[in-house]
Amino acid sequence: MKENNIRNFCIIAHIDHGKSTLADRLLEYTGTLQSFQMKEQILDDMDLERERGITIKSHPIQIQYHPDKKTVYILNLIDTPGHVDFSYEVSRSLAACEGAVLLVDASQGVEAQTVSNTYLALENDLEIIPVINKVDLPGAQVEAVKRQLIDLTGCGEKDIILTSAKTGTGIPELLQAIIERIPPPERDFNKPSRALIFDSVFDNYRGAIPYVRVFEGSFEPGQKLKSFATRKIYEITEVGTFHLKKVPAAVLKAGDVGYFVAQIKNILDLKVGDTITTLENEAKSPLKGYQEMKPMVFSGLYPVNSDEYEELRQSIEKLQLNDASLRYEPETSEALGFGFRCGFLGLLHLEIVQERLEREFDQNLVTTIPNVEYHVIDKNGKLIIVDTPSKMPPAGDIDQVEEPYVKAEIITPPEFIGNLMSLTQEKRATYINTHYLDPTKVQLIYEIPLAEIIYDFYDKLKTVSRGYASLDYEFIGYKPGKLVKLDILINNESVDALSVILHQDNAFFQGRKLVQKLRSLIPRHLFEIPIQAAIGNKVIARENVKALRKNVTAKCYGGDITRKRKLLEKQKEGKKRMKQVGRVQVPQEAFLAVLQLGDDK
Repeated sequence: MKENNIRNFCIIAHIDHGKSTLADRLLEYTGTLQSFQMKEQILDDMDLERERGITIKSHPIQIQYHPDKKTVYILNLIDTPGHVDFSYEVSRSLAACEGAVLLVDASQGVEAQTVSNTYLALENDLEIIPVINKVDLPGAQVEAVKRQLIDLTGCGEKDIILTSAKTGTGIPELLQAIIERIPPPERDFNKPSRALIFDSVFDNYRGAIPYVRVFEGSFEPGQKLKSFATRKIYEITEVGTFHLKKVPAAVLKAGDVGYFVAQIKNILDLKVGDTITTLENEAKSPLKGYQEMKPMVFSGLYPVNSDEYEELRQSIEKLQLNDASLRYEPETSEALGFGFRCGFLGLLHLEIVQERLEREFDQNLVTTIPNVEYHVIDKNGKLIIVDTPSKMPPAGDIDQVEEPYVKAEIITPPEFIGNLMSLTQEKRATYINTHYLDPTKVQLIYEIPLAEIIYDFYDKLKTVSRGYASLDYEFIGYKPGKLVKLDILINNESVDALSVILHQDNAFFQGRKLVQKLRSLIPRHLFEIPIQAAIGNKVIARENVKALRKNVTAKCYGGDITRKRKLLEKQKEGKKRMKQVGRVQVPQEAFLAVLQLGDDK
């Protein structure tokens, strides 16, 4: 095969702009899959991906395209995840390509992730092919979207391809553009071997399998594979390429996309973005761009029944085999018993892990309030990492608290700017910039504390913009803030699972709302239950759950009044003693109360 007949490309788009459907049409048109093999979203394996309409795990596939009887082109489509939580994986998939198909919905136009994915593609020096999809819809605004794409990418109007992934319109033109515009990979077989890991999966029989793009040299079975990040060495037993399934090959050379099997027992030994080489033809330096994936959101996962702790541990271990970005460690809570403190890439990642544990492993879970990681500097200058409120030192020992900030990019129609500015002020955002993409689309840039985004920001953004606004964000670093730990005391005992770290200015309001909500959720007992919100030793809000009254004088149908008084006094003493030794049953809904604090604002 001639070297100029390979094209490595990916499709980038905002959620629900038709990326998976376009991939289906490309596979169908090129005859890569027969009609009986086709189904909607063929590259999305999980039920969750189909239900939510998003790609969670990337799925590469090799397409053989015959524009005429003589020529065969090998098109390696490297699918990318479709959510901001997985932006690092997207960047590594882009690094494995020479070109990108930028897909925009004709009725929605350019949205937040369209912009951020375009910038990622430009950073990786990719050739961008702008495509407007869903042109057959009644609400398609093709001319307006063309102007937005020209403004975003600087392309000419004739460079934009119009398609309908549903009907197959424009697919031949798109394939021709991929061949003509995307440059073939440089293929130097004599240089030291280097390949980029852009994803990995775990196979129960063959271990962890890295998905790679070979940049230099070659890899074949029998060679020793070496990772730059972990320094581990394994023997390659199989190499191959992707069709609908993995197909073994004799060798993977520079320019190829494929996989290695090397009996790697632990998926944590494979890092997305890492470079691998061979001992036989060892490279001295890795490819650029590798970063350690860091969890941004932390939450506790506990079994509803404490006897199922061991089952939950095994389930999380199995899930981590196919999701190396999930971090977990054992944790104990006085209120919830034994569980795990888990680190996630974002709130969507948390939801996906929780749903997969419940669906695939039949687990009943209680999930605690999501937290971000704070940096606390004490009076002695020591840095303390706080990823759960229980690790927060006493207020008197703290010199400074720093919280993570993100750069948020909101794209909205102009009529909702006022609503969005009010929302961002509530969330302690700092305004940076406004840019009009065209008369119907405005880009707003803010710096916002990550803690304010992970609760309900996205839901409120959609509410105040009637669903039209879109959000994308990236982590930019830590900044000092006036943050305090709010403790909840039930019957004078602190409940660690209900504690929360928040801004000092919001503490009184949030504390009062939380105790009011808990009062309605905690059932009445035979004794009065005080519910208090406190910062340190200072109680800032209090509510009482009234005691259930048992009618102890019912049996006294006559006689002296002193008999009734004696029974009432005895009951009073019993209630007093019960209040000291009685245990309060806190229902599971109470632990979720903090998540709904902003709902009735």
